Amino acid sequence: MLDSCKLKSACNLPFICNKKIINTAGTSNAEVPLADPGMYQLDITLRRGQSLAARDRGGTSDPYVKFKIGGKEVFRSKIIHKNLNPVWEEKACILVDHLREPLYIKVFDYDFGLQDDFMGSAFLDLTQLELNRPTDVTLTLKDPHYPDHDLGIILLSVILTPKEGESRDVELSENEVVGSYFSVKSLFWRFQTQSLRLSDLHRKSHLWRGIVSITLIEGRDLKAMDSNGLSDPYVKFRLGHQKYKSKIMPKTLNPQWREQFDFHLYEERGGVIDITAWDKDAGKRDDFIGRCQVDLSALSREQTHKLELQLEEGEGHLVLLVTLTASATVSISDLSVNSLEDQKEREEILKRYSPLRIFHNLKDVGFLQVKVIRAEGLMAADVTGKSDPFCVVELNNDRLLTHTVYKNLNPEWNKVFTFNIKDIHSVLEVTVYDEDRDRSADFLGKVAIPLLSIQNGEQKAYVLKNKQLTGPTKGVIYLEIDVIFNAVKASLRTLIPKEQKYIEEENRLSKQLLLRNFIRMKRCVMVLVNAAYYVNSCFDWDSPPRSLAAFVVVEDMLEDEEEEDDKDDKDSEKKGFINKIYAIQEVCVSVQNILDEVASFGERIKNTFNWTVPFLSWLAIVALCVFTAILYCIPLRYIVLVWGINKFTKKLRSPYAIDNNELLDFLSRVPSDVQVVQFCLESCLTCLHFEICDVNIS
Repeated sequence: MLDSCKLKSACNLPFICNKKIINTAGTSNAEVPLADPGMYQLDITLRRGQSLAARDRGGTSDPYVKFKIGGKEVFRSKIIHKNLNPVWEEKACILVDHLREPLYIKVFDYDFGLQDDFMGSAFLDLTQLELNRPTDVTLTLKDPHYPDHDLGIILLSVILTPKEGESRDVELSENEVVGSYFSVKSLFWRFQTQSLRLSDLHRKSHLWRGIVSITLIEGRDLKAMDSNGLSDPYVKFRLGHQKYKSKIMPKTLNPQWREQFDFHLYEERGGVIDITAWDKDAGKRDDFIGRCQVDLSALSREQTHKLELQLEEGEGHLVLLVTLTASATVSISDLSVNSLEDQKEREEILKRYSPLRIFHNLKDVGFLQVKVIRAEGLMAADVTGKSDPFCVVELNNDRLLTHTVYKNLNPEWNKVFTFNIKDIHSVLEVTVYDEDRDRSADFLGKVAIPLLSIQNGEQKAYVLKNKQLTGPTKGVIYLEIDVIFNAVKASLRTLIPKEQKYIEEENRLSKQLLLRNFIRMKRCVMVLVNAAYYVNSCFDWDSPPRSLAAFVVVEDMLEDEEEEDDKDDKDSEKKGFINKIYAIQEVCVSVQNILDEVASFGERIKNTFNWTVPFLSWLAIVALCVFTAILYCIPLRYIVLVWGINKFTKKLRSPYAIDNNELLDFLSRVPSDVQVVQFCLESCLTCLHFEICDVNIS
């Protein structure tokens, strides 16, 4: 019947009706498939795997599964250790724009500290699924390079449903179909109005439903893994694709971590946090201590829960504090939808961060809006001389992505991202990647912009830099950024520990970096020596200070070591020295990090008083003035007494509070000289680039 026809496209005048195209003259053309009605929801239950490939030396594997659509990872399962027939029973809810892109399933064997081994892949054609009907799917895993190899099977349950309210069809009456030009025109305008209404639904959406805040307090009676009857424990957390690794506590079975971090909640039910405890071993694979899980769906929201978790497959307990809170203001929208251009929304945001609301939600410091407009002159990453660029916008642990523009070196994204600001001293990182279907994305360039250096409402072209942010790569990216924040809240948050990035890469040994840290530390020592010289007019300059001489000796050792690299490489291949080499490397990394911390500490003190970041310099001056006034009015002994009482009773008042030093927390916000270069603080960029980043070892 003609009244059952539904409009699927307004681009062509012929109307699609029951898989046939009917034109206005009434003639029927060849059958074509119906166009996609809009956005779909794909609910997947990852059941289990059978007869998977063995990738470890013990004849087993540690499998986990990735789901990808259009080259983007949309789900990652938990790891099942030492099992070729794993049972996951994990659920994932995925929004799909269209059904043309298949679901790509890849299975990997987890290897700690190494690249994970590929265990096979399969495709699921979404166009073959029936709507609103649960379907059990069995997929055979294959390796594209060895298609004859049998790598096992993966069992799934899937159900595909159209999103309600986003894929409605426009009902046509018989008069509109069998009508004149005017009915066609009226029909077109009806569809256009419907499209505008639907696009409004698509433009603005929250990316996650809430935040889970986790504090790792301590471990109790953990299993001894070393020959001395102790362990060097650390803990790894995973919620979906999000991961966090705690610091290592050496030689203890009752570690005290006191670390706090946040995960994002993408599912209404909350999900399950996988927790594994490990013993750090230098030069060999870390020992597994035990595992446990936290089911977030069983925890009430807006309340802190103290959990004492028994480790399975091991010994001991872990003590955690877990808090589930509502979603923060994080969204992606089109350029046409701009919160700050809407006068009503702008007034609400300004009111939220006005000086009168100082003590309302101290964690909510400000609002950030980033317009990612376009990029020009990008690097060609594909063999065709083109790239498939997409952009990743990061603020601490908040990470949002644009869509991919295919086969283009001058992409236009025109997307608006909004973030909640927890720390005004955070750095906005914008990274451009090239999408690759069968492997990880290729890096094209990156910029890092401190929030305090942003000039509101100005569209700027930023030169893309390399991964280390020490030199330019090819291309520029155009951004427009706005920051609104409460200065008092921002000042108070400066005196608490910084949020740690849980996706940050671990430091590796680098001779150039080690030498650079020696040079930086030598400069700090020279500044101290010069200060002492002016204080003590009798300072002996006939012989260099011992500390400086030590730096010169270490420099010479590094230079001599560079010349003998080839000989050392041949000797290090002997198996008997592998463990010692690993141990020496870890010691060198530790020395490298300690030197960096000491040098950065001196540089941060210097940069506080040379106005590198005016906000922090003013904050230091105001704090000194207030302290001076208090010292003038109140005797010093009373101040020390109050400070001592506060420090010593803190554990009694708040047993699980994280220890911190307000002065060190303040200095951690001041950039070191290396960060000044990385973050494009233009006043210091030219003079520091050659002094710090391009150190000539010879």
